[in-house]
Amino acid sequence: MNVDHLATLPRAVQHLARVQKTQIAYVFEGRETTYGAFGMHTDRVANGLLAAGLAPGDRIAYLGKNCDHYFELLIGAAKAGVVMTPVSWRLAAPEVEYIAAHCDAALLFVGSESVELAQSIASRLPALRGVVAMEATVADWPAYQDWRDGQAATPPTHVSRPDDVVLQLYTSGTTGRPKGAMLTHRNLTVSAIIAERENIAWLRWVPDDVSLVAMPVAHIGGTGWGLRGLLAGAKGIVVRDFDPRRVLDFIANDRISKLFLVPSAIQIVLRDPRARQVNYSRLRYLIYGSAPMPADLLREGMEVFGCGFVQTYGMTETTGSVTGLMPEDHASGNTALLRAAGRALPWAEVAVVDAAGTRVPPREVGEVIVRSVQTMAGYWKQPEETARTIDADGWLRTGDAGYMDADGYLYIHDRVKDMIISGGENIYPAEVENAIYGHPHVAEVAVIGVPDARWGEAVKAIVVPHTGTTPDARDILQWARERLAGFKLPKSIDFVEALPRNPSGKVLRRELREPYWQGYTRRVN
Repeated sequence: MNVDHLATLPRAVQHLARVQKTQIAYVFEGRETTYGAFGMHTDRVANGLLAAGLAPGDRIAYLGKNCDHYFELLIGAAKAGVVMTPVSWRLAAPEVEYIAAHCDAALLFVGSESVELAQSIASRLPALRGVVAMEATVADWPAYQDWRDGQAATPPTHVSRPDDVVLQLYTSGTTGRPKGAMLTHRNLTVSAIIAERENIAWLRWVPDDVSLVAMPVAHIGGTGWGLRGLLAGAKGIVVRDFDPRRVLDFIANDRISKLFLVPSAIQIVLRDPRARQVNYSRLRYLIYGSAPMPADLLREGMEVFGCGFVQTYGMTETTGSVTGLMPEDHASGNTALLRAAGRALPWAEVAVVDAAGTRVPPREVGEVIVRSVQTMAGYWKQPEETARTIDADGWLRTGDAGYMDADGYLYIHDRVKDMIISGGENIYPAEVENAIYGHPHVAEVAVIGVPDARWGEAVKAIVVPHTGTTPDARDILQWARERLAGFKLPKSIDFVEALPRNPSGKVLRRELREPYWQGYTRRVN
């Protein structure tokens, strides 16, 4: 099959607007957009950005929940050579301000749920030239559809190259500041190219497929999934945010054939009383990732949904998946294999190394490293961080500890970077600690992840009070709530006299975590 049109996102959309002009590209809350209309809308967006004075390499930011118009903005920006930076609507104002300022956002596109937040920070964004309201009517802000439809529908003259940066996703930072991972056209399209060329069943999409775009677009799981269906000419049902009750409705009523969810979301869906009443005959594959899934929950999901299950492992910096546990692996009856993250996918190499960077023997734990054509171009404005993460030979340090068996299956054992994954959201202790530390009753604080039956992990703060104070946990949480997104807030706070440290003074998080993880074979849940 000829896949030349998949070299860049604009070429793919131009091709589909021509050969599938009347087929539906996206559905959002009753609004249907054909591939022909989508192509025209993205041309208008590109011309609107150019008319605003943006040039190739400039950034725009999108702040809001999922919306079909977000994908118009992303492709339209790509047609103008402009880079899209989606920002999570769940973040607190200081976090949004940092990202929008750090990426030098020239235009900010704001969903209705984030209008007040955007108004509070817009004057402090030095590169900002204007704000566009996606839905709400806001004084002094043009409405998105009016702004879009006021532009020419002629294709822009800019020609994108496969290695041009098109998407900038911010990842939580181990030092307390998020980093902007720059992803290229090639990063986002290569899996579709390889799936077609190698005829990999679960990776291949066809125009008859219908996907549910339920994960947040500020994550690779949301934007990447929404683009993957688009590249195949399939229909994407975009939902504003995840609602487990509606997931079952979409499966039953909209002929969903492919679905990506994080394990905590799968668990919520399975607990719905209707989960065993819905007809899943149309559902072909359920892909899950972002966190491991307990074997019992996995077996329950396989029994209820009755489709092919695929686990993927990856990160923002690798544009998502680099390993996959195939449907046949899930159906093998090998319980031990269900703990694996799978084997390297065709576009990636995966290895495990010791502290010196030497590969370790099978089943010996070390740091997982990845070399892939999906590896990011680097961190925006942070060459030192990029060099620390990706070596001269292209190997990326994931910060995850794991091992490989003799057959090449990767098993994630722990996290080198102490990252917490709660409900599929990445949370770094340093961010939470920075928010809590300024409280007048807090002398020291360490944040860890502890097991949680619903979310996989929950954030716990261990606090050493200032001498002579009697801190109140609720007061500390309120202090943090003003500085952090809600999903990053500790679910509980324990008070101790001192934090365990090594001889150089570093807090021993592993020692703090140990009491809470007794009985677990690995320190991820």
